[in-house]
Parts: sequence; structure tokens; C-alpha cells
Amino acid sequence: MAITLTLDYNNMMKEFIGEKEGFSPADFTAIEPELKAAFDTVQQNRGKGMQGWMDIIYDQENGIVQDIKETAAKIREKFEYFVVLGIGGSALGPTAVFQSLCHLHYNDLPKEKRGGPKFYVEDNVDPERMVALLDVIEPEKTCFNVITKSGATSETMAQYLVISEILKAKLGDKFADNIIATTDAKRGNLVKLVKEHGFKSFTILDGVGGRFSELSPVGLLPAAVLGIDISELLAGARAMDEHCKEADYKKNMGLMLAALQHVAMARGKNIGVMMPYTDSLKYIADWYAQLWAESLGKSVHKDGTPAFVGQTPVKSLGVTDQHSQVQLYAEGPFDKVVTFLAVKNYRKTVVIPEGCQDIPDIHFLSGHTMNELITAEQKATAYALTVANRLNYTITLEEVNAHSVGELLYLFEMQTAFAGELLNIDTYNQPGVENGKNATYALLGKSGYEAKKAELDSAPALRAEYII
Repeated sequence: MAITLTLDYNNMMKEFIGEKEGFSPADFTAIEPELKAAFDTVQQNRGKGMQGWMDIIYDQENGIVQDIKETAAKIREKFEYFVVLGIGGSALGPTAVFQSLCHLHYNDLPKEKRGGPKFYVEDNVDPERMVALLDVIEPEKTCFNVITKSGATSETMAQYLVISEILKAKLGDKFADNIIATTDAKRGNLVKLVKEHGFKSFTILDGVGGRFSELSPVGLLPAAVLGIDISELLAGARAMDEHCKEADYKKNMGLMLAALQHVAMARGKNIGVMMPYTDSLKYIADWYAQLWAESLGKSVHKDGTPAFVGQTPVKSLGVTDQHSQVQLYAEGPFDKVVTFLAVKNYRKTVVIPEGCQDIPDIHFLSGHTMNELITAEQKATAYALTVANRLNYTITLEEVNAHSVGELLYLFEMQTAFAGELLNIDTYNQPGVENGKNATYALLGKSGYEAKKAELDSAPALRAEYII
């Protein structure tokens, strides 16, 4: 099946954005060797190392998807609640797909309309949040999906310890029936617990990092529990993968997106704003923020030379943030690229009724639809930024459905892979994250981190005059 997304980058070009800020075809011709090298490297490394995420959209149809569907059906039949315990990609992806493809007030629907268990994603260790969750679920009627590849993620395993103790008190030895683990096949602490307690489990393959894991069991199981067609999600990703095998960057949406942002970053556009014009795609921007920031924010190139590259992702929502952020985007520093996510056909139509005939400023809306209004506001915002010489482009979904969301997720993964090669950095490591994790372990007295604890203890003492 062909892709259904379109990319319009007219508002990145000189003819529309002006000579000073806009790009010309020559800007991309100048980097054609780098684009070819990036394309070749990504394609040649398909399925190798940390690019295992490129193969899972094909490989999982051999039994894994069926197992997920069968497990999801049992969960839907048996449990009243389904809770994801995870953080980072283990939480952002399931949240994004849930928001995209389920009723926007899913948990508030009566059970017969909802058709599945209430859904919660616990992606933090705020104690108030954990207590609040326990106020609205019944643990003995809840399936908990513990997601961590290493089984050493402090936040997730802290949640597990809290929940497992509660389940043991209520269910005794049968507590394991309420837990599903998504983790590495052989290594890590969660695998040990799977073997000890007999948890049902799904595997995160070696070459699939957290931020590239949504189209693995990490995201597919929660989606299936919610009644989302995961085969269509994967079909959309495969369609986008085929599209992104095109070597010509002018015909390859993922490579063109990487090129646009690469040239923009080279000109100091160090902020990338993602602005969906539909509430359903609101958390796609959150998921993308981790993908883009954690993949590209690196201090060194592949050869170890200083890099200090990356672009800060900012999430926005149309039209909500027209009334909070767009003033800055239109008249503030020239340091941003705005990505609009537009929808051609909304899944619902609301007609604005006749009324207020004596108030022209209101009555002009009558007879139009909310669909027309939000579309007009998206186009108007893009126009306003363009005439202010602000870089922006628009990705349009024909409709928000499982296939198009699969396309979109995979498109952004491909864009990120190509962009990492253009920047000549390791797209898949995260040393900045690891340093913070190690400091946390040291502060909590984890064995093996004594040197890090000594390092923390030797930091300069805080000065009272700098505390108000």
C-alpha cells in the first residue's frame, strides 16, 4: 500500500520565506554527497547493531503479532484496568498511540462503549502520582505491563516493587497472573523475575533502543489491548519504509526532512517546534521530542572530535498554542523551524449552528464546521509565519488511523536516522542520560558506584549568598 502522508516544504524556500531566511535548491545540491552517504549508511546498516528497529516491522508478523493479539484478547476479557509501568520510550510511545487512535475521553466512557480496560501509563516516580493511581484502580483487577529492556531502570523497577507488594498482599502466589514483562530475551534483572515468578513476557530485541521501540511489543501490546489494529500500524510503517528506500532525496520524505533540518541547524536554527493541529496527535510531539533530542544531542562526532550538536524539540498544539506560543515564533528570534502536522479529513464533523445574527463578529462562523475552522487556523498560522520570514513546513495526514500513524512514527524514525548520519554522530547512544543515572545510583547507595558517590561528595559546597 502506498503512503498516505504528504510533505509540503514550500515555506522553507526563498520564493516564499525570503532571500535571507529561505533555502534554494542549490543549498541541497551542495550537500548531495553527504545526503547520499547518509542514505547509503542507513540502508547498509539495516538490521545491524542498533538499527534492528528497521527489521522488526517485518519480522514480527511471524508469530509475535499473533501472540500479542491473543494475549491482548485475554487481558480485555479478564481485567478492568491496564497499566504500563515504564519511562522514556516505554511510556511515550504507548501514550502517543493511545491518544492518536482511541476516543479522546476513553477512560471516561462506560465499559460497554469503551470496549476494553481503562488505560494508564505511569512514567514517573512522583509519589503523589503513584498514590493517585492506586486511588482510581483496583490492583487485583489490573494487568500491569512492566517495560524495561535492562530490568535496571530505577524508576520502572521502583514502580514494580510497589505494585508487586500490593498484588502479593491481595492475591498471594497468583500475583504473577497480573504482570506482563516486556524486556530483553536473555539479559537483565526483569528476565530473572520472569523466570522466578513465571510472568508472561515479550521480548525487546537487541537492536531496538527505547526511543525506537514503539513498533515492537513495547507499543504493540498496549495498542492491541486498547483494540487498535496493530497489523495496520505495522503495514503503515512498512509502506513508509518502502518509500524511504528511494535514493533521490527529492522523492524520499524521510531524507528530505533530515536535509531540511540539517541545513537549518547549520544556520543556527537550534529549536524545532512540532505543532499538531489535532488533539489526537498531541502526544506524537512528546514522543518525537525524545526521539529527536536523545538521538541528536551529542558532544562528539563518531571520530571523537567535538560536536555539541542537536536541535531542541519544542511541543506545541494547534490551535491552543496560537494563544500562547505563536507570538514568539512570529516575532522572536530567527532560531526555529516549525513542523505543522495537519489532517485533511477529521474523523468527526461538527457543524457550527446559526446564532448571534445581530453580532457579525460571531455570526460569520455560523454554517461553517469546526473542521473548516481548525484547518483555516492551521493554514493561517503557516501563512503568518511565512510572511514573517519564519521557516515552516507541513506534514499532512489524509486521516488519523492506524495505518497513517504507523507511517508517521516510522517517518520520524527514518528522519532521525538520516539526520544522525548527516551530523556524523552516534544516533543510538545516550551518554548524557547514563551519567545522570549513575549519579542517581550513587546518591541512593547502589553497590559499585562508590567512586561516583565520592565525586558527588567532592563537589563545591553551595554558597549561601546564591540562595534566596
